[in-house]
Amino acid sequence: MNEQPVSVVTGGAGFLGSHLCDRLLAEGHRVIALDNLITGNVANIEHLAGRTEFKFIHHDVTEFIFLPGPVHFVFHFASPASPIDYLELPIQTLKVGALGTHKALGLARAKGARFLLASTSEVYGDPLVHPQPETYWGNVNPIGPRGVYDEAKRFAEALTMAYHRAHRMDTKIVRIFNTYGPRMRPRDGRVVPAFITQALRNEPITVFGDGRQTRSFCFVADLIEGIWRLANSDAHEPVNIGNPTEMTVLEFAKRIVALCESRSKLVHQPLPVDDPKVRQPDIRQARSRLGWEPRVSLEEGLTHTIAYFRNLLDSGRL
Repeated sequence: MNEQPVSVVTGGAGFLGSHLCDRLLAEGHRVIALDNLITGNVANIEHLAGRTEFKFIHHDVTEFIFLPGPVHFVFHFASPASPIDYLELPIQTLKVGALGTHKALGLARAKGARFLLASTSEVYGDPLVHPQPETYWGNVNPIGPRGVYDEAKRFAEALTMAYHRAHRMDTKIVRIFNTYGPRMRPRDGRVVPAFITQALRNEPITVFGDGRQTRSFCFVADLIEGIWRLANSDAHEPVNIGNPTEMTVLEFAKRIVALCESRSKLVHQPLPVDDPKVRQPDIRQARSRLGWEPRVSLEEGLTHTIAYFRNLLDSGRL
């Protein structure tokens, strides 16, 4: 590819999308970020303002996407992506998974571009197989409150594979497991921002259920490295990207309290409907096909993330 690659990132002002924009620019791409800012935030990309190789367009990707000139990569990251969002924006979540994916695939097809779908470990639902390999079809409640996100992503995967088979498009699917790092929304309902903000304020830390449900946390820089490698690979089937180090939510809460040097006490509340009991990626495909595995330790990643939230708190933005 002799000309400078052009990448489109839907959801480019979001947590993951903005980090992806940074990486693509560092790799020499021109980047066009699309976002309707329902859950994205221009503060995540304000450091890119004025760069000639970066352009932001306020656009809802469920509507037709027209862009002049060449496009070489389309990264479809637009979607609400937290439990609070599923409850507050259920129809928008379904629409961006269905209509948004259709429009993003249409753009990639029209431009002859490579397409990468940001899918999720939520396609496995409340899994009955542990850890979760890509071959597992999942255990999803399609009519539960989380179903709008789970089924939106499952449909998006099906549509992506249909375009790959019917139109011979070069498509990729990354199944993203719990990811954390700077630029997470403070009040998005996920455990990392919730626990950190409560700990920094010395407020009670809310643990749902008995806290014995497990999660596996991957630092955002590791995730983006995996996505970059996947985008440049010959893989077309879904690939898990996540950190296989599993821990209970209770253990994680105690780790946050210690790192924040907080006086917070743990309090328990009822477990949300369909909350997964376990979550751990099987990353054998990522290791063998991409040569990828996570490098950043939990303590190092949490130190960066806590510093980000402490800065928000100190500047009155939290």
